[in-house]
Amino acid sequence: MLKSRYKLALAALAALLALHAAFALAHHSHSSLDPDDVRVLNGVVTRYSWSAPHVYLKVEAPNLAGEVVEYSIEMLHPGGMAARGWDKETFKPGDRITWEGQHDRNKARAYSSLRWAERDGVRIGLSEDGSEQQIAPSTDFTGMWNRGPNQPTYFPPTGWPLTEKGQALVAGFSEDQNPVLECYDSGPPKSMTLPYGHLIRYQDESTLLIERDLMEDMRVVHLDRTVPPGPPSRMGHSVGWFENGDLIVETTNFTADRWGSHTGIDSSAGKSVREHFRLVDGGMGIEIETTVADPVYLLEPTTFTHRWIKVADREPIRAPCTMESAKLWIEAGYQE
Repeated sequence: MLKSRYKLALAALAALLALHAAFALAHHSHSSLDPDDVRVLNGVVTRYSWSAPHVYLKVEAPNLAGEVVEYSIEMLHPGGMAARGWDKETFKPGDRITWEGQHDRNKARAYSSLRWAERDGVRIGLSEDGSEQQIAPSTDFTGMWNRGPNQPTYFPPTGWPLTEKGQALVAGFSEDQNPVLECYDSGPPKSMTLPYGHLIRYQDESTLLIERDLMEDMRVVHLDRTVPPGPPSRMGHSVGWFENGDLIVETTNFTADRWGSHTGIDSSAGKSVREHFRLVDGGMGIEIETTVADPVYLLEPTTFTHRWIKVADREPIRAPCTMESAKLWIEAGYQE
């Protein structure tokens, strides 16, 4: 939940959003960047923000007019950057760097993407580090997984049997309502569809944990179905069992949750979720069939399927979500 000291910042953020007629979706490549204007620039780092939603560099560098300005350089989220060899110590204020990236279409705006950055003759790029060659298949669902390709969840789903309250949410949908812009993490099933690393591991023989990059909370799946639920929460109370090698997880005991069911669709305390995990592709993928029921937003239970792919095993990335990073994330997507 957003802390009170951020209230003023949120108000300012809302005012900023109102100034723009439309925004490109933050998860997409920003339409404000010009693919035909790729520049190599040089300057001094003033800030390196290893934070969610995206990692940023702030660099004092000359613009086309020769004036020294502070550039904002956008990268991927911390998990994506870690997969490419970056970490929270990669740069520090005072470092002199050279970087290449697409410049903003507004030439007076000091904003760019990043293809590579170089310091002291050492170049760090945005290509994968090759660790995918070391990936081992899973036989028991454990390991690190990420959302499979071509499964965008940037818009509300179509065809869901929504109540009037659910229909109103979808009709009024806007990306600037995304809870992540207030550093708020939705629970399952929405949390399971995001393009971040998910680590499944055993805490003990009767408990599975599902952790995710950039999320403080974790899902606890009790294989002992007699374990009583604790207080209601966004993560809910999950019990699981195996059927013919597949993992079945049922979750109840939720609190109301913003975008808790899917993009643009909130969920109530009455939500229930059933997930059917199935190993595919020789243990290199998981197909997840999810059925969600919610008496407040859904007329009847609805089912959707998404897929995870196996990635190199590692610990989840822990990085703070900051209002500054969230503000930069949406400012970059404005359309003139």
